[in-house]
Parts: sequence; structure tokens; C-alpha cells
Amino acid sequence: MARILLTEDDDSVRTFIRRALELDGHAVIEACDGLDALAALQHMEFSFDLLVSDIIMPEMDGIALAHAARARHADLPIVLMTGYADRREAAEELRTVVLEVIPKPFTLADFRHAVSRALRQPRRSAA
Repeated sequence: MARILLTEDDDSVRTFIRRALELDGHAVIEACDGLDALAALQHMEFSFDLLVSDIIMPEMDGIALAHAARARHADLPIVLMTGYADRREAAEELRTVVLEVIPKPFTLADFRHAVSRALRQPRRSAA
């Protein structure tokens, strides 16, 4: 299946999502914040099929991570998650970068559908 970079600062949420993705057959690399995720993207260049990230995190938030990821990997699909309505609105301005913003709390079914939709999207080529 897909190789997914999961970025979430809450250990229990990250573990829950990782397990769900692995049950769906995906390989998951975990990052605890945006800087950790950016390091993984730089280390494993072009090897991820999807970036899933929380928006509110220490060090580097998900919006800054989305911009940095897009600058290095123009075709990498990105899905963001947030429990904050104002941050969701800010992320909506990134429509050219982010495929979907999932509101927290979400159901596992909703999350799985969002991931599936993102993975089915044609990869964008670098401009």
C-alpha cells in the first residue's frame, strides 16, 4: 500500500492513527512535530506517498510544515487535522497545497476515507 508520514504531537492520537493506518496495510513513519517531520522528508527524499499532519504542534506547526513539504516535494499529497476552527480556516487558504483538512474529533471511518481519497488523487507535478 502507501508509505505515510504521520505528524502528531499527542502520543495517544498518533498511536491510534498509526495503528489504523497499519491495519489498512500502510507503512507509517511517525513524527512528533513539524521539525521532526521535515527531517524525515529530507532524509527519505521522495519516498512518501502522503503526509498527514496535525496543525497545532510545538516547534513547527502543520501549516508551516505543509509549505516546507510542498517546496521540497511538489507532488506530495497533504492532509491536515485540527480541532481548532480558526486553524482550519487558515489551512483552507492552502487549497493548492493541502488536499483536505479533517476536523477533530473525527471518526476512524471519516479519517480512513480522507486518507483513501488523498491517495487516489493524481500526483501533482512540480511547476
